[in-house]
Amino acid sequence: MDTVRADPARMAQGIMTGIGFLGAGVIFKEGLSVRGLTTAASIWMTASIGILVGVGFYYPAILATILTLGVLSLFRVIEAKLPKHSYIHHHVCFDRDNVLPEDQLLAVLENTGFSTSNVSYRLNGGSRFEYRMIIRTSDTDNVSKLAEIWNQHDSVRDFRISPTGD
Repeated sequence: MDTVRADPARMAQGIMTGIGFLGAGVIFKEGLSVRGLTTAASIWMTASIGILVGVGFYYPAILATILTLGVLSLFRVIEAKLPKHSYIHHHVCFDRDNVLPEDQLLAVLENTGFSTSNVSYRLNGGSRFEYRMIIRTSDTDNVSKLAEIWNQHDSVRDFRISPTGD
């Protein structure tokens, strides 16, 4: 009676293909950012190390584990030193006869530490004028500063500051 032996190369190929699909499932594009790449790479690397252990290659598995942990640790330190940008959907609403001019609005945002893009305008119900935009900052404390500015500004009737999750 013939016994069927599993071909380790084909078995590894099947495992890595399946893990590739799992890894692809954790990658998400959200606005201007892509999330899950490190998680996907970690899943793939864990499967690779598992295959090495499964076929009895303990030394390469230990080496791969040490290298993987070293690279992940190094990049965590590098990432912590890089500037981070927060993207925020921002709406601010005024009475139609008391609208803050756009250049003054942009000056307030710039002085608070924001850069602006995609400004749009809306006339809401005929009596309210609304600016809508995406703003960006590298300091998340600026968000509460801006909320305080709009809260104290007499002509502002309504505002919304909604982080995009970046």
